[in-house]
Amino acid sequence: MNVLYTAEALSTGAGRDGRVATSDGSFALDLAVPKEMGGSGAGTNPEQLFAAGYAACFHSALQAVARSQKVKLDGSSVGGRVEIGPNGEGGYQLSVLLEVVLPGIEAEQAQALADAAHTVCPYSNATRGNIDVTITVSED
Repeated sequence: MNVLYTAEALSTGAGRDGRVATSDGSFALDLAVPKEMGGSGAGTNPEQLFAAGYAACFHSALQAVARSQKVKLDGSSVGGRVEIGPNGEGGYQLSVLLEVVLPGIEAEQAQALADAAHTVCPYSNATRGNIDVTITVSED
């Protein structure tokens, strides 16, 4: 692979809480296990970070696909939801739901753009075949 960019982060801490920060200092966050999983919930968690990263990456891919097809997107958004649950083997598994909103774009074209973005998005390519990813196109 011809590397175009490298992102670096470091996670530290002990027990169920910790901290994560990027090497360039652009952000640093306290981490905590969600209340729903027995933690304090007093910080962000990796699932929230994954949801944010996937939504942002997919939105960027969607915009790139639209530009290549000469489709103007105004007010577009991608919402990301990451779910975590037991995998039945003593561990955990993830699933992802992405909601794409493309105001002013007909439903069929919006779905085609979302499908095309799913083929080029690095997060989609990394997760394909590993976890369930559902992409829904909605009007709001």
